[in-house]
Amino acid sequence: MEVFYTVSQKTTGEQVIDKSRFIAIAVPLTSLVQVEDVMQEIREDYPNARHYVYAYRLYDGFIEKSSDDGEPQGTGGRPILDLLQHRNVWNVIVVVVRYFGGVLLGTGGLSRAYGGTARLVIVEDELRKLALYHFNALCVPYEWFELLKYQFNQHHWIIKEEEFTEIVKLLVRVPEEDTEFFEKWLDDFTRKQVHYICTSVAWD
Repeated sequence: MEVFYTVSQKTTGEQVIDKSRFIAIAVPLTSLVQVEDVMQEIREDYPNARHYVYAYRLYDGFIEKSSDDGEPQGTGGRPILDLLQHRNVWNVIVVVVRYFGGVLLGTGGLSRAYGGTARLVIVEDELRKLALYHFNALCVPYEWFELLKYQFNQHHWIIKEEEFTEIVKLLVRVPEEDTEFFEKWLDDFTRKQVHYICTSVAWD
């Protein structure tokens, strides 16, 4: 099953290196339009900083970007992005704010400082694991309900919602890689007596 990791909530971490104060902020991200709002909020929360270095990754469209924000090229945003790639973290923006302390760190020192500060908020044990699922809406005649419920359980296809009217309406969560098999299996097993549509694709 295809999986990736993300952060479940806004997290901060801080360290001082050679008198410069580095503050990392990780924020969950679901769309590009959030990026500027997040950056504006961080600039307001941490005014008068010298640099607001960042990197983000969005799984929808496989979008990645990093910014050194005035630091030497490749010394700020790139180490943060490398960390996110290495740990397969998506749908997050990590900003490292720097208050300059008067001591030059050099390119190697800057890379270690930005990457190391980002690691304070991208902690493997605290990351949330996500997998891609299809959600299928089914219209099930009552005579099929108990049998299908048993079969779904055997295949680890999860019924997320049930509604009992003149028929049984089910919302079934199926891993993405099972989608084609699920549809063929359902048609064969019920002799096409159960109608279904894929209502959405989502991470869960």
